[in-house]
Amino acid sequence: MNALGDVASIKRPSLHSELTDRLRDMIVEGVLTAGEKVPERALCEKLGVSRTPMREALKVLAAEGLLTLEPNRGARVRAITLEDLEEVFPLMGALEALAGELACANISNAQLTELKKAHAQMMTHYKASDMPGYFHHNQRIHELIMQAADNPTLSSMYQSLAVRVRQARYLANMSAERWQQAVEEHEEIIDALDKRDGQLLGTILKRHLMNKFATVRQWLEAQEPSDAG
Repeated sequence: MNALGDVASIKRPSLHSELTDRLRDMIVEGVLTAGEKVPERALCEKLGVSRTPMREALKVLAAEGLLTLEPNRGARVRAITLEDLEEVFPLMGALEALAGELACANISNAQLTELKKAHAQMMTHYKASDMPGYFHHNQRIHELIMQAADNPTLSSMYQSLAVRVRQARYLANMSAERWQQAVEEHEEIIDALDKRDGQLLGTILKRHLMNKFATVRQWLEAQEPSDAG
């Protein structure tokens, strides 16, 4: 599989979470594509792991909804469906809006500084048209806002849903127009945090997520086979 050619081996194959994280990123970033059977043997060779931890990691990703396990046939990357996103995105929007309100009430100066640093790093990758680097720091910003909210129950609920929309978030930024819009929204997010305006930040975060949903919806609809002919 050519897409695996540049994949570096995992230095500590006994670390289950590292393997799971690597595979998850490969799905989100499209190295392993929707509908594709996961090439377990090739991945084991590239990542330097045995079949046992590989299969354990695949079980975790299947539980997260990223893979489908087929009896005696291995794992297959699960395609994103519009029905999935229609169910999850409104919930994520509500959770992120609440997190924004709480973050503005609880965020420390040190946390705000860290958020601004992550934003600056994200902008560097954006200007370089580096989608994976941009996406990494984009996710970091949303995680830091959730941390600043300082509500473990909210954070737990958010994390359980976040993995289901990570691939959609990544795809949403593939349009140059949407990517620019997302960057502008992140500028608004930082400004609202700076002002400690929770109501404003909650509104921005909810709009930010729903704009992503609109873009992904368009992308998914474009993938559907035409009835013509």
